[in-house]
Parts: sequence; structure tokens; C-alpha cells
Amino acid sequence: MTDNRMFARRIRALAMKHNEMFRDSIPLIASENLMSPLAMEMLISDFGSRYAEGLPYHRYYQGNEYVDEVEVLVMDLAKKFFRAESVDPRPISGTVANIATLYGTTSPGDKITVPPLSGGGHISAARFGAVGLRGLHSTAYPFNTEDMNIDVDGTIRLIKQEKPKVCLFGRSVFLFPAPLKELSEAFDEVGCTVWYDAAHVLGLIGGGKFQDPLREGATVITASTHKTFPGPQHGIILSNDTSDLWKHIQRGVFPGVLSNHHLNAMAALGITLAEELEYGAEYAQNTIANATTMAQTLAEGGISVLGEKNGFTRSHTIVADVREQGGGKYAAEVLEQAGIILNKNMLPWDSSKNSQNPSGIRIGTQEITRLGFDRSDTKEVARLIADVLVRHRSPEDVKEEVKELKRNHRTIRYCFGTHEAYSYVKILEEIGE
Repeated sequence: MTDNRMFARRIRALAMKHNEMFRDSIPLIASENLMSPLAMEMLISDFGSRYAEGLPYHRYYQGNEYVDEVEVLVMDLAKKFFRAESVDPRPISGTVANIATLYGTTSPGDKITVPPLSGGGHISAARFGAVGLRGLHSTAYPFNTEDMNIDVDGTIRLIKQEKPKVCLFGRSVFLFPAPLKELSEAFDEVGCTVWYDAAHVLGLIGGGKFQDPLREGATVITASTHKTFPGPQHGIILSNDTSDLWKHIQRGVFPGVLSNHHLNAMAALGITLAEELEYGAEYAQNTIANATTMAQTLAEGGISVLGEKNGFTRSHTIVADVREQGGGKYAAEVLEQAGIILNKNMLPWDSSKNSQNPSGIRIGTQEITRLGFDRSDTKEVARLIADVLVRHRSPEDVKEEVKELKRNHRTIRYCFGTHEAYSYVKILEEIGE
């Protein structure tokens, strides 16, 4: 057997081991989810081998007859689910959607106000990220650590003082709705574009359980489509604007930041939209209920959960200060040994130098909810986390309980049909000699 065939077998074997690891683990990464079987099928369809530059019926390639139909259907479904007038489903990730929107709404040298990184802001809005690379002058909103949200009075003063061209909202740690209504007078006074990055909470918004940015003052929404919205790793842009601003944003997408837009993922996005129109409200409600239950149980178990003043969370996300339990790096690593997969996370008082060993951890309930975990199950998950971090039980012992709990939660729900997660088709048991 050639070395090349051995490498191929090795890669496949590693992929199968990855599947097995997640089959037996409890997945709590707040930025991940599982697709439905119908959506997964789109990823291995012939769409994944094709190109379609431009907009439907105005392409630069032939062979796009069915692609055009699919893209129009995806846009129609998104307009219905999000109650939006304008939809662009072409961005291939949330960050690509953000960069396209930057190109469409700003010029180098413009002012933009953004959430602070220490308050959960996304790196694309940082000076070393897309905002800085665009050459924008950014200023971060003041943050209220007790409320775990943007400080409204301070932000009003900031917007009126800076007079930014764009005000950006949305975070990677998104516990509570952004105060768009409270800031609307300041937006109107300076005449800014209000941009809402809904990557983490897109499914909660579509399901009607978080907030409604397009009715609360946002001009444009960008998002990835694989967090609380359980679709492919892709992106989307939404707006009720139909003016030249929307045209500029679309030009920011193509030819601004992409050529082809990964047609298989776009088709998977359409399948997920159809499923979310049927199941999205129930799924969003149960995701949030699981998060609030887990947060309360963690707090009762001796872990310092942030946001207590406002009920810990109103989204899928929980953040906890685990300095007393060894810090974020240690907590994430020891929990991984127990089969509980989450991530270390910076908290508002951490500086950039703490990024590899921050004070906190971040937990998301969207994927376990997709697998049928209910409130009693999430209480058990919280107990297992506290067993490891507070009661110092052996991760190896806890891992056996994790496997037992997960054994009853391997079916993807809130979609058309049922499907066991982490399974795979054995196309080849061996690669030929």
C-alpha cells in the first residue's frame, strides 16, 4: 500500500475517532450545533462541486438553473422566518458576512462603535480584526459587569459624542438582549447605521424568544448559521432596507469578499430554514429554559455564574467565573477529560494577556437541547460539572456517568425525521491496495 493511501486511511480513521469522542461526550460549546440529516445530505450533493457567481438569474456561469431556484427558495424562507425584506444567503461564514457589511456600510477612516472584547465582543469587531483592517476608528461601549450588558447611559453619551457612521451590536458572550430600544433616540440624533451581529442568537431571534432587532432599530443583521440556528457552517445577512445601502452591502458580498458561495451549504441553510419554520419556536424556548436551569443549578453547586442580577441568562449561553476552581484553562481541560466539552473564556475584568488563561468558562445549551436534553438532564450536567470543579471528583469516574447520560441522547430532534447523531456511512471499510 502506498504512503498516500495510508495517509488517506489515517485521516478517515481520525474522523471516525472524532465522531466516537463526541458520541460519548456532552457538547457545550456555545458556537456549535448539529445539522439535520436532510441538511447534511445537501453537503454531499453535487452542489458542492459547482460555482455560481452573482445573483440568481444573473450569473457568470452556465449550469445554474437549479441553483437559482434553490437560492430564491432560501431567500423566501429566510424572509418568512426572520420577517425581513432583504436577504443575502451567500456569505460563507458569519465573519465573511461581517466583512461584507463593513465594505458596504463604511469607508476607511470612518468611526464605528463596538462591543468591548472584555464584554464578550467578537474578534472581527476588534482593532486587530476586520474592523481595524478596514481602517476604521473604533470605540468600545462602556460595559456594566453587574448587568452583563452594555451600559445604556454611558453608551448614549458615547454615541452622541463620537457620532459614528455605524453602531455595531452583538457578542460572542450574548447573555441578554442588546438595549436597542433604549438607544434609539441616540441613533436617530446622529443618523448612524445600526448593525446587529446575531451569530450566537440567530435561532432564538427567528424563534421569537430573544429580541426582534429589525423591529427595535437595527438596519442590518449579520450572522453565522450554525449556533442556536442549527444549520451548516455558513453565513447570512438580513435587512428591511431596500435602498442603495442594501445594494452596497450586496456588492460587499460579491465581488467584495467572495466569488462562489458554497452552494451545498446554501442548500443546507434552506433545509434548516424550512425545519426552523416548523420547530424553531419550540427549540428556542427549550434551549433558553435549559440554559436558565443549568445556570441556577451551577450557582447552587458552588460555581460563580455571572449575570445573577438578571436571572443569569436569557439566551443559550452561560458564563462562570472559575478562578477559585483553578481558572478557565484548567477548568476547560479537566472537564474535557471527563467528557464535558466547553471552552475557557475571558471575563470583563480580564485583559488581553489573559486570553490563554482567562478567569472564566462559557457554556451553551443549544446542542444538547437539539439532542433532547430537558431541564432534569441539564441539572444532571450541572451536577457533573460541579463534581469535577468543586468536589474534585476524578474526571475518569465522572466520564462514565457522562457516557451513561449521553447514551440516551444521540438522536437529532427539531427536524424532519429522526436521525442518530455521530453515525456515518461506511462507504469504504478499507481503501484498496
